[in-house]
Amino acid sequence: MLTSLRLAIRRHEKIYRVLRRWRQRYRNWRKGLAHVHETAYIHDRTDVHKGTIAHEFAFVNYGCTVGVNVELGRYVMLAPLVAIVGGDHRVHDPGVPMIFSGREEVPRTVIEDDVWIGYGAIVMAGVRVGRGAVVAAGAIVTKDVPPYEIHGGVPARKLADRFTPEQREIHDRMLNGPTIIGRFAPPILEARPQRGI
Repeated sequence: MLTSLRLAIRRHEKIYRVLRRWRQRYRNWRKGLAHVHETAYIHDRTDVHKGTIAHEFAFVNYGCTVGVNVELGRYVMLAPLVAIVGGDHRVHDPGVPMIFSGREEVPRTVIEDDVWIGYGAIVMAGVRVGRGAVVAAGAIVTKDVPPYEIHGGVPARKLADRFTPEQREIHDRMLNGPTIIGRFAPPILEARPQRGI
């Protein structure tokens, strides 16, 4: 019953947007997320620091951990179980256990506009992921990722470019313009049937 009601609401995009916006406003208020745009989506089952900044249509899926001093640009997508963490414990004080060494100031982590970070990826604190970049599932990002590059592996390294220079110019014009309101991808509600072997 509930699933069929959700599907009926999803078919009416305007109603869906209004309900989604109000649900997110409530979640932001409940979690104390004062710097999350009302069009951004933060799943209820996430651990997101109260100081997190999330711009228009940013999407944080279930099970994500977003640490201190993080900014998510417009259209950013974090797949399930992504973690943006690290960089806070002092480890270079000889003669003092790390647990008693105190914490360093956590560097700022910026995930620029239109970035997709895949399932289970880890982004270390202080990294900048450039606009339009893609981080593969399971990658561990320890260094900055340039714009429009696809990175993967442990540690993450460049695998490919996302666009040709001409396509990049077109995409940059779009990202530099006003926020686009598009149609969300439909959720995957159940496993797709397998074809015969």
